[in-house]
Amino acid sequence: MDFKRSDFPQGFVFGAATAAYQIEGHKFGGAGPTHWDTFAAGPGNVVRGEDGALACDHYHRFAEDLDLLKDAGMDAYRFSTSWARVMPDGRTPNPAGLDFYDRLVDAMLERGLQPFQTLYHWELPSALADQGGWMNRDTCKYFGDFTDVITDRIGDRIHAIATINEPWCISYLSHFLGHHAPGLKDIRAAARAMHHINLAHGEAMTRLRGKGMKNCGIVLNFDHTDPKDDTPEAAQAAATMDAINNRWFIEAVTKGTYPEEALAGLSPHMPAGWQDDMAQISQPIDFLGVNYYTRHKVTRDDSMVWPHVASEEGPGAKTQMGWEIYPDGLQSFLTRLSQDYVGDLPIFVTENGMAWDDHLVNGGVSDPERTQFINDHILATKRAIDAGANVQGFFYWSLLDNYEWAFGYEKRFGIIHVDFETLKRTPKASYHALKSAIAR
Repeated sequence: MDFKRSDFPQGFVFGAATAAYQIEGHKFGGAGPTHWDTFAAGPGNVVRGEDGALACDHYHRFAEDLDLLKDAGMDAYRFSTSWARVMPDGRTPNPAGLDFYDRLVDAMLERGLQPFQTLYHWELPSALADQGGWMNRDTCKYFGDFTDVITDRIGDRIHAIATINEPWCISYLSHFLGHHAPGLKDIRAAARAMHHINLAHGEAMTRLRGKGMKNCGIVLNFDHTDPKDDTPEAAQAAATMDAINNRWFIEAVTKGTYPEEALAGLSPHMPAGWQDDMAQISQPIDFLGVNYYTRHKVTRDDSMVWPHVASEEGPGAKTQMGWEIYPDGLQSFLTRLSQDYVGDLPIFVTENGMAWDDHLVNGGVSDPERTQFINDHILATKRAIDAGANVQGFFYWSLLDNYEWAFGYEKRFGIIHVDFETLKRTPKASYHALKSAIAR
């Protein structure tokens, strides 16, 4: 790779990220059912109807996985705590679930890894989904209760806490586009979920601050959106999609406002009195997590429902997901977020990675495409730092091949290959290349 650790500021954090439902094995330890279990059981929702019941069995194999992180020279591990494991019905604590996260955090510290916790990475307990899930304002209060319970147990050993991972996916992708659980295509449901997920962040921040917790923030995903051509219609479409995909969440958190281009379609469907929640939503954060994967080209299409936009991938090389590889988009977002929204607030690249059709051959996995991808995106991060963005870390997504939501076990993002029959872990060539690059 074309960089080394010393190219980055003192204390810059290199790590890898995972999420609970995608790796742990949800059938273990008394975890409760989630809306992802029922979504996966619906026809055509998930490749082969696969779910996270076994996943990578990280529940039993976490020591091996953390050893691989340590052996790569990583500084930190970004993990998530499953609400449905900690509180199987969304309300009642599960001692076995709390004990698991106790063991997990202690094991990180034993290996010199900084624990970067995400409170919620999509596994909503089914009991709360039955009551409307993120369309129901009460879910925000229950999320605050979950925040209390898990923080009281492990908060004394956590380096950083993110409240929510990718609220756009939880709300718009899941309630308007229908691609993720609960699989709705309903603008009213989407508008309410898009507001309530922000309110849940605010509620969690209130609970964390009440406990005196430091280093608390949120993780947002960003999609670089360009006009397809030079027409005013394409420029308008790009502005609308930027408002929905990117500005809705960062402006709520940092400015206490929603962009007018998004409210143009969503306003009639917003919950009554939503404006009164914006002060809690926009209370100060200590860091911003940035997830970035790709860009899209868009134009206006009046034959479609609001937002009247036709979208396609950019023209560059594609990953196994069909996503364009566009490192300049990461540099652009890091710079833009620093200049327009957070100033000198610490920023972490909390997810960036690519899926590839990896195969184990003669005991190893050659993935030069992923090695190049990591190299180019870390260099894009370096350019943003040089331009003044206070980026303090980079987490590759993902440590392990895992359950990739609606794509089941078909798409492999890991720097470590997982044989889903035997669960054997095999570090890929990209793992070894990154290890060499960040070696002290």
